[in-house]
Amino acid sequence: MLSSMDKSGPFAGKLPRGKSLPIGDGGEDVWIDVIQKMDEVYAELVRSQTELEEKNVRLEEAHDFIGSVLAAMTDVVIVCDADGLIQQVNPALESAAGRRESELLGLPVTDIFDEASRAAVAGFLPELKNSGSVAQHDVCLAGPDQGNALVSVNCTPRRDSRGRLVGMVLVGRPIGELQRAYRELDAAHQKLTQTQQRMLVSEKMAALGRLVAGVAHELNNPISFVFGNMYALKRYGEALTRYLAACDEGGSREEMEELRKQLKIDRVLHDIGPLVDGTLEGAERVRDIVQDLRRFSSNQEETLETFNVTRLVRTAADWVIKTQRVKPSVRLDIPDKLEIRGRKGQLHQILVNLVQNAADMLEGNPGGEIVISGEKVDGEVVIRVVDNGPGIPPDRIDKIFEPFFTTKPIGEGTGLGLYVSYNMAVKQGGDLTAANRPEGGAEFTVRVPFDDNAPA
Repeated sequence: MLSSMDKSGPFAGKLPRGKSLPIGDGGEDVWIDVIQKMDEVYAELVRSQTELEEKNVRLEEAHDFIGSVLAAMTDVVIVCDADGLIQQVNPALESAAGRRESELLGLPVTDIFDEASRAAVAGFLPELKNSGSVAQHDVCLAGPDQGNALVSVNCTPRRDSRGRLVGMVLVGRPIGELQRAYRELDAAHQKLTQTQQRMLVSEKMAALGRLVAGVAHELNNPISFVFGNMYALKRYGEALTRYLAACDEGGSREEMEELRKQLKIDRVLHDIGPLVDGTLEGAERVRDIVQDLRRFSSNQEETLETFNVTRLVRTAADWVIKTQRVKPSVRLDIPDKLEIRGRKGQLHQILVNLVQNAADMLEGNPGGEIVISGEKVDGEVVIRVVDNGPGIPPDRIDKIFEPFFTTKPIGEGTGLGLYVSYNMAVKQGGDLTAANRPEGGAEFTVRVPFDDNAPA
């Protein structure tokens, strides 16, 4: 009869018993429309059921995910409604409180804290309603067997989709865990500080080892001068002793004049003063070198002292250059007297490291030149060490102050010289920078503050 009876769908081909469609008045079209609508409704129901099942799966996955996150947290988590009743807790809270979640649900949140903490916890919700935030509090959870667990709690508001306050979330970290973390952090910091100190001493001794030959030569000059003067003074002393003994014996005037000429007493008297002064000067020079060495190698905290930067620059350059096989020329563009108040030993080591670095860059270059300049600028002493070597590779210039970074072959450099120098400059409130010169070569600039009361 009807072609619609062949259509697929849950209601296709089904007519009420004893009923027939009124063909003549358009009943067939109406019935076809009804069946189509019922098919659409059924399809919609199937689609809705499928979407609902998918949402349920996603909801279960989200629930499992949140549950696994809460279970993995070492911090305690408490979720409350707008009346301060517990809605959810995590396993860390169950462990700290000694009670299962099923025992805690619906209880006032204040019940799981000790008496001294309940007033502070009770004020969380009113404070959230008034200001929207709660400052961190240290409170005690009432643990099992009367044992209380001190926790540092943060409280944040919980809002619905329309922004209304529907509760709060308390997240607390056990203070004992924080203290343990702080102790571990402090131990790590102390270990790092000790390591840095050992690195500093190691680099100092490595630099000192490189400078031994130059320092020995530096010491040899005044010591030789002192020895020579002392031998001369010994001869002069013997002559004076002999002359005075003759005077005591009462020799004639002519005999004494002859002996005076023979012993060259007038020359002895003329030379003895300069010889003593020269000997003292040589001894003082030895003393100064030894003091510089002690200051250079010491790992003790330095005190501020007034010193001449120009002399320090000369000493640092002499120590380094005398150890080089091929000695570059050194030119100083610095006032004869540039006195500041600062930490002499640390600035000395910085300069030794910078001159050594420049000398290394010029190794094997017979035309190598190092120019060291210095001046006072805006409360700082600025010292520049410039060389005419190949410069710093552009891809490495940002790494040269990193520890253990070196361009030298293995075994020929520690990679700590510039790192230690940079940290020494910063520790004094200054800075150390590096740049390539447009005309070639590298330029290192060290800046350290000086006391304004130091003599100019």
